[in-house]
Amino acid sequence: MISLDEAVTARLESHGTRFEVLIDPDAALAIKRGEFEGDLEDVIAAEDVFENASRGDRPPEEDVEEVFGTTDAMEIIPEVVKRGEIQITAEQRKEMLEQKHKQLVNRITRNAVNPQMDDAPHPPERIERALEEAGFTVEPMEPVENQIDDALEALRPVIPIRFDEVTIAVQLPADYAGSGQAKVREFGELEREEWQSDGSWVGVVTFPAGLQNDFYDLVNEVSSGEADTRVVKEEDEISRR
Repeated sequence: MISLDEAVTARLESHGTRFEVLIDPDAALAIKRGEFEGDLEDVIAAEDVFENASRGDRPPEEDVEEVFGTTDAMEIIPEVVKRGEIQITAEQRKEMLEQKHKQLVNRITRNAVNPQMDDAPHPPERIERALEEAGFTVEPMEPVENQIDDALEALRPVIPIRFDEVTIAVQLPADYAGSGQAKVREFGELEREEWQSDGSWVGVVTFPAGLQNDFYDLVNEVSSGEADTRVVKEEDEISRR
């Protein structure tokens, strides 16, 4: 379950009675769209149906049975969300907006590069400033994934930006290969790996281009700065290594 602070109220009025449930806002939107695939218990703040959630008042059982044909809260909660309205307070909207804004910046930072600077990653601060300059505001009740394309469209007149992936080959010396390769291979998609005759390990990893600095920091950490890295520019280089 989630905390009350994380939940919003979904409200349905039917047959002269109000029914309210407390649920995660993203899950509520997914349920409305018919796209929810998770465990309902993980996204609700209470396994209950209220007449007034803020006071904890419950509707008469006979009204619940008449409207939903059951008194099972876990069956009723999705119905209230689908058929009702999602209510959020001004404070909840502000908190959700801030949270979604951070998520959007993080997602863009992870995946975006500057094509005019040899595909260098954009720092989060630059993305923040550019979004502000572009006048882009996230929609707190809309999933971040659905807002990325609009954000990029707004950013392109302000900064050179492109979503991309990068493929990097790394060689860890024998002294660091055993423990280091496990962390490197988990960073992205491992395209190819080889153990060399001298005990060193060579791996080719693909990951979102905005994470290049994080990757180099990891490689330096696991090898005490003794690893060799190289950006793989051509697709066929992967198979030749």
